[in-house]
Amino acid sequence: MNQPTIASLVKDDKFTGFVLVRMAEQRQSAKGDKYLDMTLGDNTGDLNAKLWDGRIEPPQVGSVIKVKTTVQEYNGRLQLRVEQMRKPTEQDDVDMSRLMLCAPEKPEDMLRQIYDAIDRMKTPDLQKLLREMLSACGDKLSYYPAAQRLHHAERSGLLHHTTSMLRAAEAILGVYPFLDADLLIAGVIAHDLSKTREMLSDEAGNVRDYSAEGLLLGHLVRGVTEVRAAAERAGVDGEYVLLLEHMVISHHGTPEFGSPRPPMFPEAEVLHMIDDLDAKMNEMEGIMKRTPAGAFSEKIWSLDRRLYHPRYLSDTPAAEADKAPEATATKPEERKTAYRRPDSDAAYQGLL
Repeated sequence: MNQPTIASLVKDDKFTGFVLVRMAEQRQSAKGDKYLDMTLGDNTGDLNAKLWDGRIEPPQVGSVIKVKTTVQEYNGRLQLRVEQMRKPTEQDDVDMSRLMLCAPEKPEDMLRQIYDAIDRMKTPDLQKLLREMLSACGDKLSYYPAAQRLHHAERSGLLHHTTSMLRAAEAILGVYPFLDADLLIAGVIAHDLSKTREMLSDEAGNVRDYSAEGLLLGHLVRGVTEVRAAAERAGVDGEYVLLLEHMVISHHGTPEFGSPRPPMFPEAEVLHMIDDLDAKMNEMEGIMKRTPAGAFSEKIWSLDRRLYHPRYLSDTPAAEADKAPEATATKPEERKTAYRRPDSDAAYQGLL
């Protein structure tokens, strides 16, 4: 596939190539005209796309299509105006590895890190409870993303988010030793598990929609009921169950972000902070990758601001980088941590 990446596109570019459909809906404008509203992407990112033809049915979420487009800007954000699109044929050389967003580690390795963290706990009740919760998720954990569009919206993104938070929690525990380490680690592992019931994802990590539970309850409320149900199945009771329920329902911090209770003890507060930190860092990392050094990004609506890509992040000459102190070049796997061991067919127009 000899085509530019989504992250490399700029305003007024012409793009023709294969993309993965992450979202596709037929909508109606204020004037009554029907159009397709889509999110199309590859493994470097995605863009909103519009096809102004009411006769075309939306392609299936998770499918691959070939599009001919022009890159435009709308409300400060890049957008693809689709002129033609079609399904791939047997003759097309589609490299799926260039289209699918995937976590940087293998799901089995990340899952092992989580179980190793549980094995190192000193609180048997929390160990039994967490193993029961993980078991209830089944195979979904291996491929589920952490979100539909924002942070860790990738195959195995939920595991990526969780293991990143485990590393952050371990570092913080070294600074604040008064914290209950087992409780904090338990909160990290349990806090988003109910996203496997909140969203409807295929095995490629594409979320086609939210489930009825997700829309009516959300993963915080459903997560609390899952903690209680898992505790009953595991034969666990006592204050740890209540504390873990509170951590799940308070990890978004405030009512405006979905938490009916604010964090009310230190471990709950730390969970909220590292969850927010990891989500923002993951999103910012993606934005830095698609924003040239010395330039500002488009407005990021989830952050309510534009971001600047500092030159110092990319302008270090290779010779100087080779002389950098060892501490700055330490590989992630070399860092010591206390908790980690190593359909219906759509009608398409035109042929591209």
